[in-house]
Amino acid sequence: MVEVEGQLKKWGNSFAIRISKNKVRENKMKVNEKFKLILIPEKNVLKETFGTGKFRGSTEKLLKQVDKELYND
Repeated sequence: MVEVEGQLKKWGNSFAIRISKNKVRENKMKVNEKFKLILIPEKNVLKETFGTGKFRGSTEKLLKQVDKELYND
């Protein structure tokens, strides 16, 4: 099994997956040759894990709050 990155493109009313010529040659693939494809969409793991931060107020206000919590003022 070989892992290869490709790119999904629109092709008329259908879609096609493009694979670089070098990868096709390296794996000795031929036109119309059948192969299995496992789709794993790329995701932003950090965004999924932690979400997106929404801060209210200015940066200065946020830093003052952090200082207050750190130094117990």
